[in-house]
Formats: sequence, C-alpha cells, structure tokens
Amino acid sequence: MLNDPDLAQPMDTFLEFAESSGALRFGSFITKSGRPSPYFFNTGDFDSGTALSRLGDAYAEALMSSGLQFDMLFGPAYKGITLSAATAIGLSRHGRDVPFCYNRKEAKDHGEGGLLVGAPLVGRVVIVDDVITDGAAKRESVQIIRSAGADPVAVLIALDRGERVTDQPDSPSAVQAFQDTVGVPVVTIATVVDVMGYLARKGESRFTDFHAIADHLERYRAIRNPAGEG
Repeated sequence: MLNDPDLAQPMDTFLEFAESSGALRFGSFITKSGRPSPYFFNTGDFDSGTALSRLGDAYAEALMSSGLQFDMLFGPAYKGITLSAATAIGLSRHGRDVPFCYNRKEAKDHGEGGLLVGAPLVGRVVIVDDVITDGAAKRESVQIIRSAGADPVAVLIALDRGERVTDQPDSPSAVQAFQDTVGVPVVTIATVVDVMGYLARKGESRFTDFHAIADHLERYRAIRNPAGEG
C-alpha cells in the first residue's frame, strides 16, 4: 500500500496540496477525543476559492471512483454544507449535475422555514463531511434522510484516522463503528496509511514525521485498519 505506484501519484498530489494549504499539519496536537497526535487534519483550512475548488474535485473523484450509485448529496451543518456544495461543483466537472441539500442546526420559523435547505431529499443520498469522530452528526443525518423517505447510501469523508474509539484492544475505529452500527458504508479520500505512504515517498527529510505516526498507530490503531489489512 505504501509504495503502490498506481495510487501514489494522485494521493501524493492531494496530500501535498492539503499540507501546503495548512489543512494537514505535523507536530504535536490534541484531538477532539483528548488524545495526543503527531498530525492534524482540518478541512476548514481549505479557505480560499482555489483550495475549495480543488478539494471539491478530490471529493468528487473519490465518490466517482467508489462505483456507488447515488442521486444527490447531503451536507450536515456546518462543515458539511460547504463540502457538499464543493463536491456538487466537482461532480459537475465530471459531467454529473446532482442536487444537494443541507440542514440547519435550528429550525427557521420564517421565510421557507424548517430545518432543511436546498433540493428535496429523494432517492439515493451521499452524506458529505470532513471526518468521523464520534459519528453523531452523521447518525443524525441518516435519520433526517430516512425520515424524508430517501436512502442514505454512503458517507463521504476526507480522512480516516483508523484509530480505536476507546483504549480497549478490540475497539473498532470510528469509521468501523459507524458502519457496523448504522449500516451505511464510508468512502474516504485518504487514510492514515496514505499519509504514511506520502511521507515515506518524501524520503529522509520526512522520516521523523513518518515514524511519529507509526508509533502513534502502534498504540491506537484499530484491529481492522483503514487499509483493510488484518
């Protein structure tokens, strides 16, 4: 996986773009779960028109490559709103003009009212967001989509960290737990294994970052890792 020549070039292009945008950083961080981490990923740092356009293309390409059949996109408030719109624009450049919808945190009691904005929720829906941490926003999205009579067919995210939800050795990752409990598959642009491959191909100058992530995964990696290896 780390040295697959068929996957390395487009993945390295995306991760290099993410690093140059400040969305992928290496060093010492504390994640939402309270764990220390040698790297951090935040789609909020794709904060220009050009960066967001490239990110939308990356989401669109990952979704098209998945082979999933879908009719529209849904963006959970708040980051998912921008990401679903960017993905819809990216898909349009692939010849797929698909509608999208998003939710508000609180129902609007004037104008068009309600919790949902955009196209009606119908057909096969892909939820677009940045990462899965505890899965709460995505589970809420699944409920919203099913309540509207539509079918949530996948969640599309940027990065799967592949870490155990808890410190128990048999704990699944957040992505695995979501798929197991909700029954909706997760499609990712990249995984932590891809990040390691990117660093490895950079050579000696990035070995410190590579080994820091390897040590981190040795401690926190879920048994079923993001590369699908045993």
